Amino acid sequence: MNPLTGLYGAASGLRNSLFDRGVLQSRRLEQPVISVGGLSAGGAGKTPFVIALGELLKARGIRFDVLSRGYRRKTHGVLVVETSGSAADFGDEPLLIARRLGVPVIIGERRYEAGRVAEQKFQPQLHILDDGFQHRSLARDFDIVLLTADDFRDRLLPSGRLREPFASLERAHAIVLPSSLETEHPALRHKPIWRIDRELVLPEVPTAPIVFCGIARPEQFFAQVRTAGIIPAAELSFGDHHCYTRGDVQRLLAERDRLKAGGFLTTEKDAVNLGALQHELEPLAIAVLRITLERSADVVDTILARITERKPRS
Repeated sequence: MNPLTGLYGAASGLRNSLFDRGVLQSRRLEQPVISVGGLSAGGAGKTPFVIALGELLKARGIRFDVLSRGYRRKTHGVLVVETSGSAADFGDEPLLIARRLGVPVIIGERRYEAGRVAEQKFQPQLHILDDGFQHRSLARDFDIVLLTADDFRDRLLPSGRLREPFASLERAHAIVLPSSLETEHPALRHKPIWRIDRELVLPEVPTAPIVFCGIARPEQFFAQVRTAGIIPAAELSFGDHHCYTRGDVQRLLAERDRLKAGGFLTTEKDAVNLGALQHELEPLAIAVLRITLERSADVVDTILARITERKPRS
């Protein structure tokens, strides 16, 4: 094992202990906060889950916003995401959430400050904190943690992808697992388990496309595409949150010509990161990952019941 893994684990444990004992303080917003997070560094489906949860809240007529860091953006400070903007300005996932949900998405390195701006501008009834399990400086009223099958056999960073050990699930109010995953892990005992189904929605796809993506677990996307009966001319992966350049597009076009591929297929997040360049890759099909919650009405009822018991802001 990488010796840095032990150091990382010790530092993570110390930080959590300081928050647990009140040495480090969590700041509380006026309105309740629902956190959606995970143990691993990407690939659990947090963004599609935020979108699915947001759609359920919208169906109940609940006003909410989404608070996010805006990972890998080139801007700084607290900003309200503009749907006509770019991933460079706001980050790919906040931009995708804003476009899909049509609700205010506010980004900031300090999510408390982002939440204060949201409350002043939009008067929400609650906040969704995107990728918030480790962002303990903002108090939350309901912690949702998504896990994948890979997480159960993974290690802490930098040897693996886990940002925290499974013991940290003690802080969670609900655990989200794929409907097909069966596990008896001791960390899940006495925790509500919510089940989800993941569906890759594919539009009309060109014949023998070049399939490419820049996401945390590209092999999952490629496997889903093949399972759908699509035979790729090639599979190309880029780094997670990859911001595509004209050089990348030229490389993709050269591969299309070399392999005589019928076009391209990528993910919704990659389409955001392509920006205006996506129009140079016609025909381009964009796959959408949709998450469906089992017993979704009960899930929303459970969250709402919990946040009505929240402590007032001190």
